Amino acid sequence: MNSHSPMTHGVRCLVNPRDQLGETPIWCPRSERVWWIDIERPRLQSFDERTGEHQVFEFAQSTFLGSLALHRRGGFVLALDNTLHRFDPASRTLERIAEVEPTAKGTRLNDGRCDRQGRLWIGTMDAAIEKPLGSFYRVEADGTPHWLFDDIIVTNSVCVSPDGRTLYMSDTRRFKLFAFDLDPASGALSNRRVFVDYAQQRGRPDGACVDSEGYVWNAVFAGHRVVRYAPSGAIDRVIELPVTHPTCVCLGGPELKTLYITTATKMIEPEVLARETLAGALLAVEVDVPGLPEAMFGTAGAHGD
Repeated sequence: MNSHSPMTHGVRCLVNPRDQLGETPIWCPRSERVWWIDIERPRLQSFDERTGEHQVFEFAQSTFLGSLALHRRGGFVLALDNTLHRFDPASRTLERIAEVEPTAKGTRLNDGRCDRQGRLWIGTMDAAIEKPLGSFYRVEADGTPHWLFDDIIVTNSVCVSPDGRTLYMSDTRRFKLFAFDLDPASGALSNRRVFVDYAQQRGRPDGACVDSEGYVWNAVFAGHRVVRYAPSGAIDRVIELPVTHPTCVCLGGPELKTLYITTATKMIEPEVLARETLAGALLAVEVDVPGLPEAMFGTAGAHGD
């Protein structure tokens, strides 16, 4: 569908836990479920469309659960505060991978996504969401973090093109979604450029994913919509949503043609929230172009790939 005209039909509510800050949905082919987080409660959740089962895993020992990724050895990578852990849902155990930044900096981990080389690209942010204290990191498949650049308020929109040669990320509070050239072999980034500028638009860039055609789906926080962008940055499709704060997207389901959308109840006036019955819900809409299998963290060939 190549149309700028917004659409709202076909948007489904799968479950509504009234997430404060639902984020980072990913499709897990091992469990055939969609998984996502609520950053500030903090908790990991899953939903099975076949049975309607909604699972919740609480992490009361942490303040924030900022991001989520699949691990090649099974389970997930969780970004708890400033440290990465592998989490096994079956045993409910955490295994430390690496501390990315010292907690004393006043930052926390936020959005991240893996590439096909098993690396995790992830950013930090000011925990108070005010100052440009955040940095962007490449975490190698062996767990070694490499600092890349700083001066970020809120990292979001992290995703990688199908050919592995373009990386996208945004600074939500600066209203810009950026693209970088990525060397798949070395992991070097270069040629930073503005992919989409939201300064004159309603809302700001939040979580994103890339489909099999290399188009970028972006959730627009405070914008009531998700947008599909061509690799040129041109708008291809707009889906209007019955919520103020869509937060992140992924493509999943058996054919990778279901666009899952997380949402938030945070930063909405009480009288508006009372009317916004789907705020904090996990939403879904069917699309024509499938996504890509979610890339996993860890060394190639490890158990569970």
